[in-house]
Amino acid sequence: MAQHVFHLKAHWPGSRNDTGSIATKNLKTIVSIPPEMDGPGIGTNPDEMLLGAAATCYIITFAAMIERSKIEKIDLTMESEGLVDVTNGVITYEKIIHRPIVTIKQEQPRNISTLLHKLAIKAENSCMISRALKGNVEVEAILTIKTR
Repeated sequence: MAQHVFHLKAHWPGSRNDTGSIATKNLKTIVSIPPEMDGPGIGTNPDEMLLGAAATCYIITFAAMIERSKIEKIDLTMESEGLVDVTNGVITYEKIIHRPIVTIKQEQPRNISTLLHKLAIKAENSCMISRALKGNVEVEAILTIKTR
């Protein structure tokens, strides 16, 4: 079994409404709590990053499926929304909605629309991040305590 390991370093020097930072191999950014949750709204936040992970995974998966189906696409764009409920201080990420737009050449087979709709659904069910969000990922915490 091959396993890929992704690394992220996080730093949070202050309290709840301060800012921190994260860094991966290809992403470095400031993070804070969004203003919708009474935070400073500086940089990005976990809600946007979850939406970004789900959206990029989905659009890449969908594009690959379109390519494998030999559909000649001109363009693929998408807007996504993350719906978060805040009730009695409990924050719940309820739903992510992707709205892909595929542009294809006009001279394609008639059943292309049906196939694209099937692929759009299949991509949502096949994307690694979508599957992880459905509770298929075990989470483990290993604490290290240092003193100075």
